[in-house]
Amino acid sequence: MKTTTLSVHTGGQERVVDLTPDAQRFVAGSGDGLLSVFVPHATAGLAVLELGAGSDADLLAALAELLPADDRWRHAHGSRGHGRSHVMPAIIPPSLVVPVVDGRLALGTWQSIALVDLNVDNPDRTVRLSLLPG
Repeated sequence: MKTTTLSVHTGGQERVVDLTPDAQRFVAGSGDGLLSVFVPHATAGLAVLELGAGSDADLLAALAELLPADDRWRHAHGSRGHGRSHVMPAIIPPSLVVPVVDGRLALGTWQSIALVDLNVDNPDRTVRLSLLPG
């Protein structure tokens, strides 16, 4: 198995970060297999979705409605509403798998791999890419 880690700076704001170019570089020339993407953080998740054209902002808006940044959360250290960041990975999981065919991610035309981070208290993330050859 081939593996590497990415360091992603999300800053002090909620973000959706496109990981697709990094993932494609990682699998390039590798033949067929499965790419596992994993974020080892309790407050971040991974999604496959269309990015740009407002989709990332729509996702953050939907999460803000579903998981408001207010004082309802029992897990209450850090910034206001921090507990919601610990609930988010149950909705947007910390891992995903993408098929790789002939050294290319087998994503649909408008699909991208995205890191979703609502935790403004942790500006630096690690993402692990692991390729299991076919």
